[in-house]
Amino acid sequence: MGRGARGRRAATTAALLAATVTAALAAGCTGGGGGPGDDGRGSPKESGQGESPSARGPSALVVKIDNASPARPHTGVDAADVVYAEQVEGGLSRLMAVYATRLPETVGPVRSARESDLELLRQYGRPTLAFSGAQKKLLPLIGEAPLRAETPGNAADAFFRDSGRPTPHNLYLRPERLVPEAPGTSALTTGFHYGAAPAGGTATASRTVRYPAAGFTFTWSDSRDRWLVGMDGMPATTADGQRMAAATVVVQYVKVRESAFRDFLGNNTPYTETVGSGKATVLRDGRAWDVRWKREKAVDGTTFTTGDGTPVNFAKGQVWVVFAKTP
Repeated sequence: MGRGARGRRAATTAALLAATVTAALAAGCTGGGGGPGDDGRGSPKESGQGESPSARGPSALVVKIDNASPARPHTGVDAADVVYAEQVEGGLSRLMAVYATRLPETVGPVRSARESDLELLRQYGRPTLAFSGAQKKLLPLIGEAPLRAETPGNAADAFFRDSGRPTPHNLYLRPERLVPEAPGTSALTTGFHYGAAPAGGTATASRTVRYPAAGFTFTWSDSRDRWLVGMDGMPATTADGQRMAAATVVVQYVKVRESAFRDFLGNNTPYTETVGSGKATVLRDGRAWDVRWKREKAVDGTTFTTGDGTPVNFAKGQVWVVFAKTP
């Protein structure tokens, strides 16, 4: 491609991003209204978004979920196949839910994207990412990423505000308006293995992961055969009053560093590195295994193995991956 063609392409991409940001701001519904990280509002329009789903192949729906106290209880998170928990500005936490085998009627509250989301999502091929917006300087990176970006700025009919909740914790998504049907298990290109529990393990009643201003606790329930989820010292429930629970929990120790971005208060946005290798703890069946994780390239899934290299099987059901800073 010649310099002139590259220049025209770059100008076209910039124009599309600018037009979408303008539309999003005019709609007044992308940024989340002053929460951490929402200092720049916008919603990139993905180039190639007009291509048909069949041309892209089955792809997962991924939704960024608000996890501040006013955002709870959540809706639709219990239907996700995988839930990622990460640290964001101010030591708080945010969730990212991945849907492949079933789609709930509603998901939310929806919040903004982060730079490290782009690295994490490369393993899913070309997923659909639903989020409320992003910092203005991050928009070009999202626009260049191999994903289908969907926000209220370019898919207004898929999002709505709940008048019974305070802004910015009241934006919700109707998944079927973005993805007509669940793509199926083939969209879960995570590298995870499922099956019988590995040998050994240590009997474990609960496990807590703490961020500077947030925390997750997973407590084993024999009666439900699941890890009951707690957030910030309180039981985590869905909007219909059901206790959130996971079949498998992974505490993955990763490098968390500063990024090039800050929120509107000046707090740096943490960047969670998910490519590389390190230690992890896998919780299933009331037991814990200390394992190794490895992800050589961004397009690869993450493998979890015992000391001799044997893959660690997860239990059938929802998986929570909590990213914790390597000690």
